[in-house]
Amino acid sequence: QVQLVESGGGLAQPGGSLRLSCTPSGFTLDYYTIGWFRQAPGKEREAVSCISNNDGSTYYLDSVKGRFTISRDNAKNTVYLQMNDLKPEDPAVYYCATDSRFFTVDNFIKMRTHDYWGQGTQVTVSS
Repeated sequence: QVQLVESGGGLAQPGGSLRLSCTPSGFTLDYYTIGWFRQAPGKEREAVSCISNNDGSTYYLDSVKGRFTISRDNAKNTVYLQMNDLKPEDPAVYYCATDSRFFTVDNFIKMRTHDYWGQGTQVTVSS
């Protein structure tokens, strides 16, 4: 059974940083694309970032470019989302997601759903 476990959410001040982690169990990230999504109350879920473990290509939502960095550590089977310069528009529940087969980054971000989702981790930005 595949499970994605997120951690690292919490409270940060505006301009502060948090690092989210996503570690799957029962699944190896080596050959798949994995992404971070977020959903704020009353808003639709949006793709924040994703990384292809095939060629390392990445995608970032325009509003997070230059502030967020996605990375992976295949030895730890973990994907990270480093979030710097957090802004009032960033608070949301953040989810990681992946699929049981490979998709390019371009296709991954267009998909309406994915095979595996984490339980979500809350990110709050407040002074």
